[in-house]
Amino acid sequence: MPEFKGSCLCGSVTYTASTAPVFKGLCHCTNCQKITGSAFASVIAFPAAAVTVSGPTTQFDGKGDSGQPTHRRFCPTCGSTVTEAADIMKDIVMVPTGTLSDPTVAAPDMQIYCDSAMPWAVLPGVHTVAKMPG
Repeated sequence: MPEFKGSCLCGSVTYTASTAPVFKGLCHCTNCQKITGSAFASVIAFPAAAVTVSGPTTQFDGKGDSGQPTHRRFCPTCGSTVTEAADIMKDIVMVPTGTLSDPTVAAPDMQIYCDSAMPWAVLPGVHTVAKMPG
């Protein structure tokens, strides 16, 4: 069984995912653009039951471009996001690719919310979806 590990920038919060990912993707929604301060969020998603987080986190609940609630857990010391969840994707937890111990394993299979993507930030050759996959 594969195991994925990662942490926040300062190392106070760690996580382990003990299964194969559900998907690996880029999200171009305006919410992810604001959260990352970049053109998109790069995430790897797992069944929620397979992800274990250790260390103190703070949670911010917001609303995604879907109109559904979103939940971001981050380290209260360094501010790094360690998990993200969206009510529109029940029982899924996403971790930012850059927090993985080996981020090279998370090449994206898809890009979502491409309707709000920066035209220069869409990766050629990676499947695109206007909003959420059906």
